[in-house]
Amino acid sequence: MHKFDELRNTYNVIIYRSYKLIDEGEEYKIVFEFEIPNLATFNPSLSFSKSIITNKDINKNLLNAIIFRIGLAELVSYYKIVCPKNIVLEAGYLEDEEQEWFKKLYYNGLGEFLYKNEINISEKDLFTFINKGPKDEIGDVNYTGSGNLIPIGGGKDSIVSLELLRGQDNKTLTVSPKEEHYKCSGDTELYSVKRDIDKDKIIDLNNRGFLNGHVPISSIYAFISYLIAYLTNRKYIVLSNEGSANESTIIGTNINHQYSKSYEFEQDFYNYTKKYFKIDINYFSLLRPIKEIQIAYIFSKLDSYHKIFRSCNLGSKKTPWEWCCKCPKCLFVFIALRAFLSKSKVVDIFGTNMLDDKDLEKIFLELIGEAETKPFDCIGTIDEVKYALNRIIDDGDTSYLVNLYKDNYYQDIDMDIHRLYYDNNVPDDFLKVLKKSL
Repeated sequence: MHKFDELRNTYNVIIYRSYKLIDEGEEYKIVFEFEIPNLATFNPSLSFSKSIITNKDINKNLLNAIIFRIGLAELVSYYKIVCPKNIVLEAGYLEDEEQEWFKKLYYNGLGEFLYKNEINISEKDLFTFINKGPKDEIGDVNYTGSGNLIPIGGGKDSIVSLELLRGQDNKTLTVSPKEEHYKCSGDTELYSVKRDIDKDKIIDLNNRGFLNGHVPISSIYAFISYLIAYLTNRKYIVLSNEGSANESTIIGTNINHQYSKSYEFEQDFYNYTKKYFKIDINYFSLLRPIKEIQIAYIFSKLDSYHKIFRSCNLGSKKTPWEWCCKCPKCLFVFIALRAFLSKSKVVDIFGTNMLDDKDLEKIFLELIGEAETKPFDCIGTIDEVKYALNRIIDDGDTSYLVNLYKDNYYQDIDMDIHRLYYDNNVPDDFLKVLKKSL
């Protein structure tokens, strides 16, 4: 019997027992309780300063509704441990259409997890929600928001969004901030949320052979950003997810490491929040119409951030945050920037010429589409990598990986970096700013 079937037969339910908003003096703390009976209870939490709250007319029922759904987004990290057949909701209630919405999020968001664990199951059969909690009673809500809330991740994309909107009414947001997040926010006020997962229990269960893998983390951040936008009277949540995030990671399938950064999820989240929260907060990605390579083009001109930004997920586990220069994310960002900056400038950013590193050949072949899958990481499309390499070749670069591509895999890629490419939800005034930048 497959481990997946064995675990979900043994532990066939996970219970979303409760959420609590706790006043801790200068902070509010939200604590969730999830339980897999006969295995473990989990208590992840979020904390944020009271000082950021500017909404003086908070509807407590709406606040509770948002927090309950943050918990549903968080639950996926604990659900995947045994993938039980039933999710029991004691903390709240989901209408039938909402159940389908969250089931789609879980199924697509866990696409990489299912693939890597060799699990073959339909969306319909993944799990069933069982309502045992109270229904929402939000009623009428008075809300008039203004200005932008721009989530900052530390990478080039959110910096580009912030700089394009410089001069507007901006606030920035980060989850579990590092020093680099503050630097990347420039002179814009940064709201921070501390997110604590039940890490020790998860690691213990992983070590004992329970299931593990990627979760749709950006969907969790989406609900958190909505909460902070509501508490701080923001009208727009301005994401920095590009059109390139729509490309599948497993070639020829719908499995996408970046599902919760995709346009499909963006639309789903926008429509969901409009229908069920019923207030005027607009969630969209400013960079959705363009490609990663175009973001690199814009970012290449923002010299003051070149030694500050960080995108390496492995390096983020260290203090200070560093480029590991051994992972797909580092190699992609190096290639994308090298297309527009001199070799010496890019080497100065990373501390090494990654294109001369023979140990990166396997990752490089994945980036250019010469493997079954793209790397499971937040990177640009295969065509963008080839386009960037062609520019690097034209610059006379003879590094090892450049020559490998030139001699064996070269493809002429026609790409206009000065136009918009993808469907999007960007409001017209914001779209004008983006077009001007290109």
